[in-house]
Amino acid sequence: MTLFLVVLVAALVFEYINGFHDAANAIATVVSTKVLTPRQAIMLAAFFNLFGALMGTAVAKTIGNGLVAAEAITMTTVLGALIAAIVWGLFTWWLGLPSSSSHALVGGLCGAALSTAHGNWGVLKWSIYNPEHHMQEGLWPKIVMPMFASPVVGFIGAAIFMLFLYAVLKKLTPRIINAVFGKLQLVSASWMGFSHGSNDAQKTMGIIALALFTGTQSGAFENLPGWLHFLDTPTFDVPKWVMITCALTMAAGTAGGGWRIIRTMGHKMVKLQPVHGFAAETTAALIIQAASHVGVPLSTTHVISTSIMGVGATKRFSAVKWGIVSRIVWAWVLTLPVTGLIGWGASEIMHGFGMK
Repeated sequence: MTLFLVVLVAALVFEYINGFHDAANAIATVVSTKVLTPRQAIMLAAFFNLFGALMGTAVAKTIGNGLVAAEAITMTTVLGALIAAIVWGLFTWWLGLPSSSSHALVGGLCGAALSTAHGNWGVLKWSIYNPEHHMQEGLWPKIVMPMFASPVVGFIGAAIFMLFLYAVLKKLTPRIINAVFGKLQLVSASWMGFSHGSNDAQKTMGIIALALFTGTQSGAFENLPGWLHFLDTPTFDVPKWVMITCALTMAAGTAGGGWRIIRTMGHKMVKLQPVHGFAAETTAALIIQAASHVGVPLSTTHVISTSIMGVGATKRFSAVKWGIVSRIVWAWVLTLPVTGLIGWGASEIMHGFGMK
């Protein structure tokens, strides 16, 4: 029970960090275009993150039981995954880089599971057909393919949408365009916040649900007093209290803000006008919502970052500060392997101390 409480606290710490680390995903453009002040934007994002987080559990189920075999999961495995994700999240936040909390958690989980399984790579679910949903599931279709596809779709989709807007709006004056899209960007920023919550908050829900299921299977909750019986989770499921707790924690983290990353995405990478912010946010939100619907734990960071690059490139290719972009891409590339190593190392250390 004590280890579960440690896991629960670590999961909520990760969720809080995810909130302020990824707050920039939802609000960087609306801040950079000066449609809202940073404080107003953060409150808007926190509000819609909260509601988005309560909309479904498909992503949570992918994280909890769709990537790693159950026999490789213990409380220590889950804690190792969270340690890896927290360390990487704080490190990249300190550097001001918009890295993927999703991939950090997945990398940490895979690394920790390999430690628990003594290096048996067979515990990782690479690709499994799910007859109930008539689709392939596992690391390859749900993590690896979207990791490469989503940035490309974000960049191209945002660029096409921006070019379409240019064609439609070419006869209007810049003042009218800024006035109209200053209002519309409130809608797109709200949708982006909602989409972020609907995907990112579910990842921690899945981890906590996994810990509950693992604890129940191991007998950790057998001798608890009656008022704690709600912890019993004989089949993998995401309880309502987990959904609400994660939603509130992410909203609180979002309210804390992530100013370093906001500056990178909203100011350093490319200069934006309201119409660009609207195009980037709308494109990203649409992609993220589609991913949430089919249970893909997408990197919202990848999608909104490349959407911003896409709209910036339509102004002129040199409008995007590719030096900043290269730093961001390196953070993306390193996330899975580095967090995998951290998760493996953390689990090995805990196993060395006799923790199971």
